[in-house]
Amino acid sequence: MMEKNSIGWQKQPNKLNIQGNIEKAIQAITKEEVDLQASGRTDAGVHAYGQVANFKTNSNIPIEKFAIAINSNLKKSILIKSAEEVDEKFHSRLSCKRKTYRYVINNSKYGTAIYRNLETHIVEKLNVKKMQEAIKYFEGEHDFKAFKASGTSSKSSVRKIYEAKVEEMPNERIYIELTGNGFLYNMVRIIAGTLVEVGIGKIEPKDVKKIIESKKRENAGKTLPPQGLYLLKVEYE
Repeated sequence: MMEKNSIGWQKQPNKLNIQGNIEKAIQAITKEEVDLQASGRTDAGVHAYGQVANFKTNSNIPIEKFAIAINSNLKKSILIKSAEEVDEKFHSRLSCKRKTYRYVINNSKYGTAIYRNLETHIVEKLNVKKMQEAIKYFEGEHDFKAFKASGTSSKSSVRKIYEAKVEEMPNERIYIELTGNGFLYNMVRIIAGTLVEVGIGKIEPKDVKKIIESKKRENAGKTLPPQGLYLLKVEYE
């Protein structure tokens, strides 16, 4: 599914949210109350191109018509791209093998009004080559304690990053993409913030390795705003 996030994924009393809106849409077409389980809970301001969620239903609606039916009951900022039947043991979060996140930076002089909620504007000209050198230190299995926000509920901060890259786009955008077996709370936004500091010369690329090894949050960069972050893809096999 695609989502332009306002309050966030998780249900909250009397507040607009992604999970609650989709559950209401499903109830409208199936007449059942469902418990929607997502691959991960996107925060307010974060977007998704490839969120995955599952629920159980006894509905007889043909699976090929489910997405269309749900979309007809959803607000325009949420779109179900497809629906399929899965094994009863499937769980969108617990069965997940890999996730890919993208952080979008507008590195133009003035930024943009139209896309202000879909990217983060950094006015200082960033050295992309240094950022590309630095991001490779994140690949592999590491303890990412230095890159997690307070309030993280995960018992372990060890994660494996399969691929990490920085791409300079022709429209003065910079894409930071990370594929891993899991991510800590605000981990991608903190990594992106650290790479921005590399790009403006506050941190040298080789120092990223030391920051990871230090396991101290204060050594890493700032947490960038949520508006630039996208859950790009969720993989299961």
